[in-house]
Parts: sequence; C-alpha cells; structure tokens
Amino acid sequence: MKKAYCLYRVSTKKQVDKLQDDIPMQKIACHEFAEQQGWVIAKEFYEKGVSGFKVSAEDRDAVQELREAALNKEFEVLLVYMFDRLGRIYRETPFIVEWFVENGIEVWSSQEGQQRLDNDGDVLMNFVRYWQASGESKKTSMRLKTRMAQLTAEGIYHGGATPLGYQAVHTGRVNKKGQPVKDLVIDTKEAEYVKMIFSKTLNEGYGSYRMADYLNKLGIRTHNGKEFQCNTINRILKNRLYCGYYVAGETVSPKLEHLVIIDENVFDSVQHILKQRSKKNDEKQHIARTTKGKTLLSGNLYCAHCGGKMISSGHTEKYERKDGSIGVSSALRYVCYHRARKLNNCEGQTVYSAPKIDKAVLEIIGYYLDAIKKTPKDKALEIRYKKELANKRKIRRELMDNKEKLEKRLKELSLEVGKSLCGENTFPVDVLSMSINSTKEDIAETDRRLNECDTDLEKQSEMLNKLDFYYNQFVTWADEFDNASQEQRKMIICQLIDSIKVGRGYELEIEFNSSYKQFFDDAFMSEEKAVQNI
Repeated sequence: MKKAYCLYRVSTKKQVDKLQDDIPMQKIACHEFAEQQGWVIAKEFYEKGVSGFKVSAEDRDAVQELREAALNKEFEVLLVYMFDRLGRIYRETPFIVEWFVENGIEVWSSQEGQQRLDNDGDVLMNFVRYWQASGESKKTSMRLKTRMAQLTAEGIYHGGATPLGYQAVHTGRVNKKGQPVKDLVIDTKEAEYVKMIFSKTLNEGYGSYRMADYLNKLGIRTHNGKEFQCNTINRILKNRLYCGYYVAGETVSPKLEHLVIIDENVFDSVQHILKQRSKKNDEKQHIARTTKGKTLLSGNLYCAHCGGKMISSGHTEKYERKDGSIGVSSALRYVCYHRARKLNNCEGQTVYSAPKIDKAVLEIIGYYLDAIKKTPKDKALEIRYKKELANKRKIRRELMDNKEKLEKRLKELSLEVGKSLCGENTFPVDVLSMSINSTKEDIAETDRRLNECDTDLEKQSEMLNKLDFYYNQFVTWADEFDNASQEQRKMIICQLIDSIKVGRGYELEIEFNSSYKQFFDDAFMSEEKAVQNI
C-alpha cells in the first residue's frame, strides 16, 4: 500500500473562516480519492492564507518540509486537490513538480489525475498548466484592483482591517448577490484616542515609540487586543481615512463627512512633521526628532558659520568654596558639532551657553506672538492676497499679453514669407525663417512660464484656503505659549520657525516659516529673517 502525503492550501484568510473554509472540502476530496486508489494518507500539510502566486516555494515551509521528506523516501505519492495548490508561478511551479517526479514521487490531483513527465508532451502540458494558472491569478488580481478602485471612487467601503476609531457595522446595504455588507462608522470612544495621537504628535512632539508606550501604559489596546507598536502609530498618522477619504492606490474617494475624525490641516501638519523626522542626517531639518531634551532648541539650532547642527550637552565643573569645601556646578550648552570634532574650518565658537540662547529666543518668539494678537484676521488675509495671489495674477496677465504679441508677430512674419516668395517684398526668406523660429521659441518659453505661474497660482489658492487654520493656530500659540510646557514650546518653535542660527558674539538669525510670517505687517516684519545680538 502506497504512502501518501497531502498538501492543502488556501490563498486568503477569508477562505479559512468558519462559514466558508475551503480546506475541509479539499481534505474530504483527497481522502475519498486516496481510498479509491488504495493509498494510506500518512501526513497532511496545511497552508492557510498563503498565496501560490505571490509567495515563492522557497518561502513556504510546507513545500520545504515535503521536499525534505521526499529526499528521505518517507512517502511515494504527493496528493493535492488541484495542481494549482502546489503554486501558480509559471517560472517556478512546473519545476517543483518536475523535481518531485525526478525524485521518485508521484504527483496526483484528486480532480485532474496524475501529472506524468514521460515525454516532451507531458513536460509541455505541465508548463502550460501553471502558465494558465499564473495568467488567471494576474487577471483576478487586475479585476480586484479595478473593482476596488471603482468602489473607492464611489466612496463605498470594500472591507479590510478596521482602523482605530471606526467600527464595521451592518447599515442595511447589500451587495449584488443580496448579501448584507458592512460599512464604517465612527467609534466615538476610539476617535478620542485617534485625536490624542495626532494632538500629541503635533503639539508635544511625541514620536511613534513614545506614543505607543504612552497608549500601552494607559491600558489602551488595538482592535486585536494587542499593545500598540511604533508601526501601528505610523500607520494611523498616515491614514487619510481620518480626514474622510477612502484611498486605494492612486484612487481617492470624495470627502465623506460622516467619517471625518481629524481636520485636514492638522493631518497635513503632521505629515510635514513625519517627513522632516524621516530626513537623513545630511538633509536640513527644522522639526526636532525628540522633544524630551532639557534644552529648548535641541535638534533645531545651527551654526551660522559652517551650517552644522548644534548639539546640546551638559557640562559639570568642580570649584572650591571659601570654606575649603568642594562644590559642583552644572550647565547646559550648545556645541558646534563640526568645530568640536574639527570636521571643517568653522570660524564660529565651539561652545555657547544654552540658557542664554534659549532665553533670547523665547523673548523674540514672545515679541512676535504678542504682535499677532494685535493683527486682525481680515488684515492678514488682505496682506496675503495682495502680496502673493495678486502678484502672481499680475505676472500671468503680463505673460498672456506677451504671448498675444508674439503670436501676432508670428502671424505677420508668416505673411511676409508668402509675400517674399511672390516677390512682393525684399526680405530674404532665410532671414524670415530665422525670425519665425526665434518667435516660436519665445512662445514656447512663455508657455512654460505660464504653466509655472498656473501651478503657483494653484498653490497660492490652496494656501488661501488654509489661512484660517494657520491664523487660528498662530493665535492659539500666542495665548498658550507663556503657560506651555517645555515640550509644547519646542513644537511651537519648530513649526513657527524654519531655522535658527547662532554666530560669534551670540548673534542670532531666525528664519520664520512663510505660512505664519505672512500674518505680520510690512512695517513690523519686512524680511523673512530676524537678527538679534544677545
């Protein structure tokens, strides 16, 4: 009696739920077939949620165990329900089957019979079978992606893991087969957790590790009852669903107000923070990676001489008191990383007093924050409109006028060519041709500048839409800054300021973020940078 090993596989987790488990069906069919053949099933291998199209045999434990057992002559027959249970990769699976056959193992399907490789025709059919299976997998994948994109574009929920802050519930909607399907609704309790995650990231500079640890210590768990990991936090912070949009690849749904948990402006600000923190060391950052340091500007201060980052450190010094006892003093300081390690020819100071610089920056920030309280919102909007949007529109009008003149000139030159050919004028044709080509180049360059201008106008329009958010954010900072914690002050400074540089003699150069700088009056702040000697 031949000894058979069986392999059962299903591609998705949906196929292994209690209602539609395909594996028992495969198992029953294989047992019935083995009994008809007079074989004994000695061992069974289960692969649940393993794609035969996406996962290579090298990464499938069951296939590797079967190979080892075949080399040890533990069985004579490899039995599957359908041959595609072995895989659907046409560049690989036919050779897996061939390997088993060459090692004395008969490969059988309870539905398709034995796969023999006695002649070239058998080898060809073996390859064609898996080539077809691979093609079907690709077609199925394309159909699913297309349908998901269609559902997304229509704003219809199409399943998947339920994000924190939502519940998947039956709302009376049914699919084409008349079966009830679920829709997402906001879970009010969990929505508060989501808001807290965004708030602490934006306002207190919490990183993903710290945020996960904070939630875990509060006893908050994921939908699976597990503790939060940093990757979980990052997925939450990058998920546009919280702004009310379903996203599938490049397809984005219309805004669904009933799913909005996070304001889009808050979401965009958090994306900016994440992007800044992910930058490499040699790229300029103005968002501190951490806000836990004792100094105010750690991670956000640069040397005005070499452009290198200033690092914060503690310094301890012993001294002798009048009574002969030994005292210890400690101080925080900023150190030019490049000069301290002699990495370049920096001409600035090596060490600066951290309290001295922090105090000066706080005074400058306080000055500007007090000023914003006196700047009416309408005036800020008017300044923004006149300075940027109106200026761009003026440039566009000038470009359009210039293009119109160039096109008129091109038409006139073209007419002159005809007259020259008819002997009605004395202009050489080659000279006219050069003028025409030059005019065409000028028109092409004008079109390029027009496209740039239109892009800028679109960006400016988007900025205008965000003015309310930026203004309200600015005023909130102004109201809260004096009583804010050190971490909150750090995040306010990181978002309000693009860079802070310090040079010899404690000369500070502060460059404000243009999104907030726009609210100051020209008489108050005519340049992007504020310079002050301490």
